Amino acid sequence: MSDPLDRIAAALDRLAPAPALAPDWTASAYVWDTVPDRLVAVPQVNRTSLNLLVGIDRARDTLLANTRRFADGLPANNALLWGARGMGKSSLVKAVHGELEATDLKLVELQREDIHTVGRLLHLLRDAPHRFVLYCDDLSFSHDDAAYKSLKAVLDGGVEGRPDNVIFYATSNRRHLMPRDMIENERSSAINPAEAVEEKVSLSDRFGLWLGFHACDQDAYLAMIRGYCDAYDVSIDAETLRSEAIEWQATRGSRSGRVAWQFFCDLAGRKGVRL
Repeated sequence: MSDPLDRIAAALDRLAPAPALAPDWTASAYVWDTVPDRLVAVPQVNRTSLNLLVGIDRARDTLLANTRRFADGLPANNALLWGARGMGKSSLVKAVHGELEATDLKLVELQREDIHTVGRLLHLLRDAPHRFVLYCDDLSFSHDDAAYKSLKAVLDGGVEGRPDNVIFYATSNRRHLMPRDMIENERSSAINPAEAVEEKVSLSDRFGLWLGFHACDQDAYLAMIRGYCDAYDVSIDAETLRSEAIEWQATRGSRSGRVAWQFFCDLAGRKGVRL
């Protein structure tokens, strides 16, 4: 009889995720991997220097001050960076972490599809001797997605709640993390429309900081490119830069920090400058 029981026990062990092992905390950034649960060190973070992020001064200063307070052990808020695509939301999170890297602040990236495992990740971080910015890029939920409930509980409202040594930053194109038509559908079809909508948008209320990002104008777009040129010693006269940059954004049909960087990469390549 012991042989069937052993096989059943072995099968259950394979189904249940093994406890995550505490990582070597020598790196400054990690990515959460769930197959199996582990934190994978990132040798070099892909980020832009904080002083190269142009046109988002208020959001930059607010997030930097909030993160600095958290790194110093003072009260700080979870932050939702929302708004126009390509305007530096994720770049700002990584740049702020880079600015405060000397304080031993760690950055942990959580993928959107792994939100339901956030409780397991926080359990691992809770007892670590460091402070962590838990970061999720492009966070949003569809009409049939219940994973947001897991996040609501750990951000605010659960028995354990968010550990004191963890703060949560998310970026999204949506202010309430859900499509407008989904919210409107709940309002029109629910027995109690107000309650249905409140349930859906209450996740965004868990963020004490809402930082809005909006499409940039032409002057800001050109200033971004000029800043990159100065930082990387790419020589180009002002009139040529202006005409080429405007033509580039016209072919893309949009104007943003991402488009500015893409133009600069093309320009640097043509100039033979390595980045």
